[in-house]
Amino acid sequence: MSSTVTPMRWWHVAAVQGLESELFPSDPWSAEQFWSELAQPTRRYLVALDGDDVLGYAGLFVLPPDADVQTVGVAPSAQGRGVARALLSRLLEGVDTDGVSHTMLEVREDNDGAQALYTRLGFDIISRRPRYYPDGADALIMRRPRPAGGA
Repeated sequence: MSSTVTPMRWWHVAAVQGLESELFPSDPWSAEQFWSELAQPTRRYLVALDGDDVLGYAGLFVLPPDADVQTVGVAPSAQGRGVARALLSRLLEGVDTDGVSHTMLEVREDNDGAQALYTRLGFDIISRRPRYYPDGADALIMRRPRPAGGA
């Protein structure tokens, strides 16, 4: 991957929200939701940039002992290039030393690529939420325990 991962800032919100609308047309977050997330001290958001272009974004809620992946999105043109892995790996780096005992996330049951990535990052399926998404698709609940040796 030839992008740079950096904290999301206010000037990224318009591009991130545009990408969000493209990726999740049935239920996109608004710009106001992203602004609200950035204002919360318990949230961490990153973007992957190629120059000034936003290739992807990811967010995490952290309130030890819990953490929860809030969102992950990667531009269709950048998918399969390791962008999501770079974003999530960076987000997860800090939680292992922040007193977090586990990190949770929801993923569409039919999103095999995302499930494979999450599994590679140490997440396991622990439950299912029927009809979680607006189109009626189920969500799988995945959990990643703090790796051995974490604080």
